Amino acid sequence: MAKEKINLNISGMTCVNCSNGIQKVVNKLDGLESSKVSFASNSGEFVIDSDKIDKDKLIKKIKTLGYGVEEDIKALEIAKKKAYYKLRRLFITALVLSISIFYFLFFPVANINLYIMFALGSIVQFYPGGRFYSLAFKAISHKNFDMNVLVALGTSAAYFYSAFVVLFPALFPAHLRFIYFDGASVIITFILLGRLLEERSKAKATDFLKNLMNLAPLNAQRIEKDGTITQIPAIELNIEDIVLVKQGEKVSADGIVIEGGAEIDTSMITGEPLPAYKTINDEVVAGTINTAGLIKVKVTKLANDTTLSKIIALLNEAQSKSMPIARFADKVANVFVPIVILISILTFFVWYFFVGDALSAILASISVLIISCPCALGLATPIAIVSAVGKGAKEGILIKNPEVLEIIKDIKYAVFDKTGTITKGEISVKDVMLDEQYLEVLGSTESYSEHPISKAITNYIKEKGYACTQKIEDMQVLPGFGVSAKSGDEQILIGNITLLENNKVDIPKEYMEFFEKTINAGNGAVFASVGKDCIGVIALEDSLKDGAVKLIQSLKAKNIVPILLTGDNEVTAKKIASEVGIELVYAGVLPDEKYKVIKDLQKDAKVLFVGDGINDSVSIKQADIGIALNSGSDITKDAGDIILMNNEIISVLKSINLSQRAMNTIKQNLFWAFFYNSIGIPIAAGVLYPVFGIMLTPVYAGIAMSFSSVSVVLNSLRLKFAKLQG
Repeated sequence: MAKEKINLNISGMTCVNCSNGIQKVVNKLDGLESSKVSFASNSGEFVIDSDKIDKDKLIKKIKTLGYGVEEDIKALEIAKKKAYYKLRRLFITALVLSISIFYFLFFPVANINLYIMFALGSIVQFYPGGRFYSLAFKAISHKNFDMNVLVALGTSAAYFYSAFVVLFPALFPAHLRFIYFDGASVIITFILLGRLLEERSKAKATDFLKNLMNLAPLNAQRIEKDGTITQIPAIELNIEDIVLVKQGEKVSADGIVIEGGAEIDTSMITGEPLPAYKTINDEVVAGTINTAGLIKVKVTKLANDTTLSKIIALLNEAQSKSMPIARFADKVANVFVPIVILISILTFFVWYFFVGDALSAILASISVLIISCPCALGLATPIAIVSAVGKGAKEGILIKNPEVLEIIKDIKYAVFDKTGTITKGEISVKDVMLDEQYLEVLGSTESYSEHPISKAITNYIKEKGYACTQKIEDMQVLPGFGVSAKSGDEQILIGNITLLENNKVDIPKEYMEFFEKTINAGNGAVFASVGKDCIGVIALEDSLKDGAVKLIQSLKAKNIVPILLTGDNEVTAKKIASEVGIELVYAGVLPDEKYKVIKDLQKDAKVLFVGDGINDSVSIKQADIGIALNSGSDITKDAGDIILMNNEIISVLKSINLSQRAMNTIKQNLFWAFFYNSIGIPIAAGVLYPVFGIMLTPVYAGIAMSFSSVSVVLNSLRLKFAKLQG
């Protein structure tokens, strides 16, 4: 047996049942070992015995089910966009025509009014509503009875009853000539609205992956054996090749520095705001940026094995994870729909054979279908989601993926990145020990540099009231050490301890004690000297974000365990964790290690992850709920389920509270929808007729159906006025 793994991009899937249906059918093929179809990522992973079945046969089988198989991601994206725009067009059509139907309902036009409503209702039923017929057919063919079946069945009962009243009025007594084109059209319109919201989120599911791929270096400056430099595509680099990386360029491959030194912006990997100085024998990573300096790098990994390529692979894997299985309404519909059909049929036979009233048999069976029409059931989720998304937007919370509302209640772990998430991600001066007479010259020197530390020192000194305009000469940025300049005849040095030692500047004991105390506390520090005299130490810190402490306390009160997960060193990580009240800390972890931590936590319970850097994108996508800050990278925001537009960390708590309230509203809506059906269906079937002589005609069934829908809508709208704690 020759096993072969095949990955396919599948278009045309509209719900979880589509992916389930594909798996059910292809699993029956002789030679298929296993299959995993993801509705979330529009992808399928199949393991086949190539001696029994080939790729073409597998693709052909999927296509016969009505789905497309695209060659690459680009073709899949085009197909997804077409599907989204088609759905939007159907919704707009249904909305406009439904409004028109209501106009003619309240402002009739002489004798042709019914025919106008019939024409408009027919278009809605078979053009926008035709989508539900095809999806219902697919569902039934896969032995599923989902919401599509319920929508098709209920709207058909209302439409065809109304159509017969218009076209063959003589078949009905005068008091039973009612039409329900408005009800059927509204049902179709609102269900399409809910689907449109879902598709909008799903249509952008792979944007983060495309943006991350754009980070990969396209070209490399390879140094040939004769010393000449050749520009080649980065993917053509081989192990042991030597490449030149100039200031402002991306590192073209994972490798080791063999000559030179440079400040490398590694924020995409570590999330840390400060560039890291890399010199001989230090490792560098493809896609990171040389901000200052010149280095030669020996390639140690091929393009498909770099850290960046592994991040992309992990994201692809995380993207394919199973989303929450079908909505509660869909699951109940698998039982509810067959029961409704059976009750309708039984109602007809009881009235026809035992009562002997053919007309009542027809009307009662239709009343059962109309009263069970899933308007309230179908509106229960989408209207609540619309309200929750609207409320979130007002609070600065963008809910990209409404599916997270279903799992927020199960969150046990809330994992946070440090820099830019719990902390501000901005270097600032915490404290100083220096002679103030030198502040003007130090500020003037640092004002010539764009380094984050230089900016922090300049801002601090300006806040002290100094202009920082003193004339500075011979300014030099020394990558990995600091800065050097001249003021008159005096040399100015601002940087690390090595810089001063290399220039034979003695450091007094009190400055060393201050320095060591600062470092042990998890903060950074730089020395300053004028001439051969060390004139002080400047302590630096990354301060906590407003609301961070309150957020952690509130999460603990909800029995959610907060965790700090950072690429920063252990001393700094534990310092920040203790300040906010986090006990569990993972420090010094790279993106793939963060991803593994998330996966390990998920073995125990649901995980929420909050981050802002490119290095967090893998974890955000893998977590059950990913929250990104608007100040973060585009890739991270694309990967997140929720974006905090206001960048306020306390909004994490508001997001949780909003999600919980939205889910409670959905549950209330579903309860009342099913409660209404449990009462209404028996009455429509005629159980009260023998004792009370009450017969629920289709018009009253329609009124009852509308009442349940209105109650669901009003209950959902309460979310817009909810006060979120934060």
